[in-house]
Amino acid sequence: MEYIRTVETVFDIIAEPNRRAILSLLASSEQSVGEIERQLRMAQPTVSKHLRVLREAGFVESTVDAQRRLYRLNPEPLREVDTWLAQFRRFWSAHVDALERYLDRMNPDRTNPPKPTETKPPRKTTRLKPRTNKGETK
Repeated sequence: MEYIRTVETVFDIIAEPNRRAILSLLASSEQSVGEIERQLRMAQPTVSKHLRVLREAGFVESTVDAQRRLYRLNPEPLREVDTWLAQFRRFWSAHVDALERYLDRMNPDRTNPPKPTETKPPRKTTRLKPRTNKGETK
């Protein structure tokens, strides 16, 4: 319990790489402890310790299915991170816009790619031989 008390904020919780890996797995689907162990190649006690921290902080929820416990992501605590990051998004978009302008200058054809031209196969011309009547020679 003392370990959990020292983890005070959302940022402290997601700073730990194993917990981020677990959250990433749970973002795609509900998982059991055994499935998390196999996919992340972590020992069961390690997975259980991190899941306990994540559950008590509200990041994950669990349900019991027969003899196994299934964990799923609860994205609500991540809103704090999203809110904090919002102030920095304008910097990212400015950099992405600048990169796009740079790429446009480096390769002007990137913005106006050439349109495919229709190429028609050459017409096959056949020369007609002059007709001759029977008995006539040329």
